[in-house]
This record gives sequence, C-alpha cells and structure tokens, in this order.
Amino acid sequence: MTHAAANVPFYARCTPEEVQHHAKSTAEGLYSLLPIEIFWRDRQVYLEQHGYLLRPRFRPGWSPSWLGTDIAPNFCEDSICMLARHVMDAVKEDGGELVSLKSVERDGNEVRIAQYLFKSDARSDPLNHCVPVVDVLQDPLDPKLSILIMLYLRPFNDPEFGTIGEAVEFMRQTLEGHHPVRIETSRDGTRTLSPLSRSDHPVRYYYIDFGISSYIEKGTSPYVLGRRGRDKELPELSSEVPYNAFKADLFILGNLYKKEFLQTYLDLEFLQPLVQVMTAHQPDQRPTAEGAFSIFEAIRHALDGSLLRWRLRRKEETAPERVVYDTVAAAREGIYRLRHLMK
Repeated sequence: MTHAAANVPFYARCTPEEVQHHAKSTAEGLYSLLPIEIFWRDRQVYLEQHGYLLRPRFRPGWSPSWLGTDIAPNFCEDSICMLARHVMDAVKEDGGELVSLKSVERDGNEVRIAQYLFKSDARSDPLNHCVPVVDVLQDPLDPKLSILIMLYLRPFNDPEFGTIGEAVEFMRQTLEGHHPVRIETSRDGTRTLSPLSRSDHPVRYYYIDFGISSYIEKGTSPYVLGRRGRDKELPELSSEVPYNAFKADLFILGNLYKKEFLQTYLDLEFLQPLVQVMTAHQPDQRPTAEGAFSIFEAIRHALDGSLLRWRLRRKEETAPERVVYDTVAAAREGIYRLRHLMK
C-alpha cells in the first residue's frame, strides 16, 4: 500500500466484493479515456518537454491507481474524466503552479488577443483584468491549432459571496478592468477544502474566454456582427445589423450584476441605478465604460463601512436561517470593531 493510499479516509475504502466489482468494470472500459481525452494524451510528451505536466490519467501507459488497492475509484483523482475537449489542467514543472491549457485556432482572434495581452505593456497594467497568458505553444500534431497556457482559475461565484462588500468589490474590479475538475477538493481528490473568506483574503477577478471576442484597433469602428455569446438577452444581437461591441459589453456586464446579485440577494437596491443604465434597451442610452465606472464609484463612496461588512442575504432564505446567520454576522462585526479599537 502506498503512502497516499494509507491516508485515504475509511469511507473511501471498499469491501473485497466491491474491489472485484471495480476491477471488472475497469477492465470492461468504464474508466477508459474518452476521445476528447485522447486528444490531450497524444500531446502529453510534447507538453512535458515544454515544462507542463498533465495528470497521470493523460500520460501514455496510464494504469488506474485504484487497481490492486481497496480504494473506491471515485476517490482517485485519475478516475475523473474531462467534460470539455478544449480545456485541460496541468502543473508547471518549474514551481508546481497549476495552469489551464486551451486548444484554439492558430489564426483566430483568441490567439491574437492573447499574444497582445501577453507581450504588450497591457500585461503589467494593474487595471488589466484579462486572464494572464503564461505561454502560447504551437500544437505538435495539428498546424491549424495553438495551445494557450493561462492561470488556473475558479468560477467567480464559487464559493458564494459572503458580504455586501465582497459583491461591491467584484463589481469594482470588473468595471475597472472593463477598459480596453472538482474545485472544492484537494488535488488528489480525497479531502474537502474549506474556502477562505474573500473579506479576509482579497481575491482578484479575471475575464476569460476570448474565443468570440473582437480585436478592435484604436481609432477603428467598434461595430461588429454576430449572434454567438452566452447572454442571449442582448437586444441588438444580430448577424445582419452591425452593433457597437463596447455598448454590448456594458449590457452583458450589467445583466450579470442583475442576475447574480440584484435578483439573488437582498439589500443591494443601491446598485439598481447603475444596473438600470447599463442594461438600457437602446445602446446609445448606456454609458461608456468610464461612465459606468464613475457612476459605480459615486455609489461606492457613499456606502457605510458597516454595510459593506454585513453579510449577503439570499432572497429565498427562511426566517430561522436568517436568525442564525444574522447572529453570526453580528458576532463577526463585533470582533471586527473590537480589533479596530485595540489597534
């Protein structure tokens, strides 16, 4: 038994009958690589030569780690299959940092935008909230593809926002930057990790996925065509009538604020004027990025510090839940004030 196997919790272990069952299902191909995984397996050696290590599952000659042990496959990291063909995680050999790999069209806008952000002065600009690109590699098997190497990130709303101030800080960063696997567990998948509070451990947010983005040179027209995008509520979205990409971005960001915050949590009514103007039906009624940020800053500076530290309350929260959570929030505020007085 390996050292890693010795540290596995009791509930991850199997009976002899279960061990036989898992061995049989493994031999029958239940955990075999999917076609989208073979894509990355075939590039593993090339990536390692450039300093990026894929997980054991994607290395040539992989043998499932649970075979010969009494550990259930779903508690083994190499039993987890991919969900998306184009994106893969890896470890940077020099330093052990987690990174994300993305297969993209070599001549597409995504590579062009990534290289601009990677090589230009924009990379060191503190206002730049685009995900940092570590490297751009040529695909070793397909000359029409490239591989982007980026920071490994997690969804902006996981874990959930805990305080009003955390939500406000998210909006500040996304407006400021609007100018030009099992993430809740340890890497080996055996231990649940408790997320840290955003209030105590500041978070930096990034924009990702420039697959359908447009690279607009300074001084050129911002008008574009296209109906693709995650937010289908954008009124002017069209493949025939050009629309202002910058105004479209403002609507999409405002719509995100509306759905993720105003429609989900209480006590955020002070953000309504900003969201309302950002999501105006007519593009020419929406502000510029600078204008939206100015509106936001005026709102933010008028807020009381104790309000920002107060917890976010979900609209569907029950009365008993509210009593418990408010008590915890009040205790946290009391501790904060006590620490402030002792300084």
